[in-house]
Amino acid sequence: MKRQDFRFSHRMRVRWVEVDMQNIVFNGHYLMYFDTAVTDYWRNLAMPYAETLHQLGGDLFVKKASVEYHASAEMDDFLDVCMRCDRIGNSSMTFIGAIFRGDELLITSELVYVYADPVAKKSLPIPLQLRGMLEAFDKGEDMVELLTGPWLELKALASPLRTEVFVHEQKVPAEMEWDDDDITALHAVAINRMGMVLATGRLLQHAPGVARIGRMAVKKQMRGSDLGRRVLLALMDAAKARGDNQVLLHAQCSAEGFYKRSGFEARGAVFEEAGIAHIEMVRSI
Repeated sequence: MKRQDFRFSHRMRVRWVEVDMQNIVFNGHYLMYFDTAVTDYWRNLAMPYAETLHQLGGDLFVKKASVEYHASAEMDDFLDVCMRCDRIGNSSMTFIGAIFRGDELLITSELVYVYADPVAKKSLPIPLQLRGMLEAFDKGEDMVELLTGPWLELKALASPLRTEVFVHEQKVPAEMEWDDDDITALHAVAINRMGMVLATGRLLQHAPGVARIGRMAVKKQMRGSDLGRRVLLALMDAAKARGDNQVLLHAQCSAEGFYKRSGFEARGAVFEEAGIAHIEMVRSI
């Protein structure tokens, strides 16, 4: 088994609490590593796990979990935990996992899940939507659709996510969230194959040649994926296409690193907006 047999991997580093006196990982932790990788696998399918399965009316239960040991991971090793969906049956699916240190194979695993009624615990046929998402991901297809357009077209898609993230999660007063700028802005939304909106943002004209991006929101379960960056890039492309040569935004300080990785630089002092610390950031386009 080789790394190229997998198109998905989860990178991690071994911590001291996971090793024994010999400085090697406790055997039982490898199942935790694989379970964590499966969680990240669903995220790469652009699939909020609990919400998706609730919408489908079922849940996944582990039927079998086997681990085969080839070599040991040690303290401070960087590991790639690779996963692939190897088989989809009528009501079960099999994942094959492998842990590599560089190109060295350390551990392999087989995880069998059964799709079942969450209350009765009786198996159900795997829904066609879920089956299609797994097959599409395995083929390397894009798991989201990115839409841009005016507020009148995208309000019904963008507003529930903004309410969820800003009003409910971050406690921004509703009267501060909604303003007249929505009408003149270009909006972007990222939608998965279940029709769920996972990320959004908007683009305004701040000044001649200067664009302003705001209301960037990513569904909590999808943070850490590339969806926020994809929305950001789509809005920047739109700004460049209309002739702007600079983009500015007011970043929440907790997201400053995200914008720095996309080429933005902080400008000025930290300030408060809607009760949340922000910093102005800019970049040329």
